[in-house]
Amino acid sequence: MLHGVFTALVTPFSKNGDLDIGALKAIVQKQLESGIDGLVPIGTTAESPTLDDKEKELIIKTVALLAKGKVPIIAGSGSNCTKSAIEATKKAKDAGADYTLQVAPYYNKPSEEGLYRHFIEVAEHGGLPVVLYNIPGRSAINMSVDLVLKLAKHPLIVADKEACGSMGQIQDLLHKRPADFAVLSGDDALTLPMMVCGAQGIISVASNMFPAEMVKMTHAAAAGDYKTALEMYNWIYPFFVNQFIETNPVPVKTYMASKGMLEEVFRLPLVPLKAVNKEKLLATFK
Repeated sequence: MLHGVFTALVTPFSKNGDLDIGALKAIVQKQLESGIDGLVPIGTTAESPTLDDKEKELIIKTVALLAKGKVPIIAGSGSNCTKSAIEATKKAKDAGADYTLQVAPYYNKPSEEGLYRHFIEVAEHGGLPVVLYNIPGRSAINMSVDLVLKLAKHPLIVADKEACGSMGQIQDLLHKRPADFAVLSGDDALTLPMMVCGAQGIISVASNMFPAEMVKMTHAAAAGDYKTALEMYNWIYPFFVNQFIETNPVPVKTYMASKGMLEEVFRLPLVPLKAVNKEKLLATFK
């Protein structure tokens, strides 16, 4: 079962807008040295809508070269086109991924039957175990608990990254899920509350910047040491808030750039932070 902290990796770009593979390798190496439990390239945090297929393949291969056999690699390969999701998942497998992260199809808003058939098709033909991703704020559709439980019966649908934002829905899922089906937070700020209720960990944005701290918090929570987990949660909580002061991943990349980890470069339609928000973000721990 998947458990712990999985970093939703940012994509570093050079000043001319190309991939910065050197910066990506350095970020991955820091993650591994910090004891991270897994890596998630090509998610939303990676600015995946602006990456072409060759860039996605190169990113996954780069991450796999450094991390394969050390931690699981969950590659984002979802789409609102089932055929495209299957093809992207096959390519992710060939590039070295161990799992696929499959977001609920966005924009076309399928029915629950359509959602069910979509994910089953990806599980049966994509070649990788599936981690579901429920994020209605971006996909415009909420996957119900009943739907997730129905999907969890499939042997290759192994986990759910849950970012519905409703602790009531999350608690219901955690109460009813199969024992071998992992539930991972999709929201850094809800990680500890969810783990107290039985979740296995987090696919994290904040761990791009603070991998060791996120590892300490989640591992303490998993061990039942809630005092240590809460101390770390309270310390990092201001960053949980400020990393969404504007659209993810602009704030976290801006913070990382201030520490020399990458260039402060984004691809349109994402743009740099407003000056007032940048000042507030960089003052988080001052």
